[in-house]
Amino acid sequence: MANKGETSTMDRIFGGAVIPTLFKLALLSVLVGLIFAVFGIDPMNLWRDFGATIRDAWTLAFDAVNWSWQYAALGAIVVLPLWIIYRIVIAIGGRPKG
Repeated sequence: MANKGETSTMDRIFGGAVIPTLFKLALLSVLVGLIFAVFGIDPMNLWRDFGATIRDAWTLAFDAVNWSWQYAALGAIVVLPLWIIYRIVIAIGGRPKG
């Protein structure tokens, strides 16, 4: 038995008191289940197609990086020269007042 002020092993594992943590997990599970139901996601298909889901998420993430990289490069063509000019002006003339 843990002394007053000390946390038990179960409390450390669960991140707090066991019963309230289990209750929060159950409540969160119901909430996520409802959200999945709204979007028409079937938990059995999600579990059955777990590998495909991970693969699709991986592909989606890299597609997002590829998409954003193109726009970042396009923006850098304008932003970086302006920033360099700004830094040169500041270095020569000092920090603007204001």
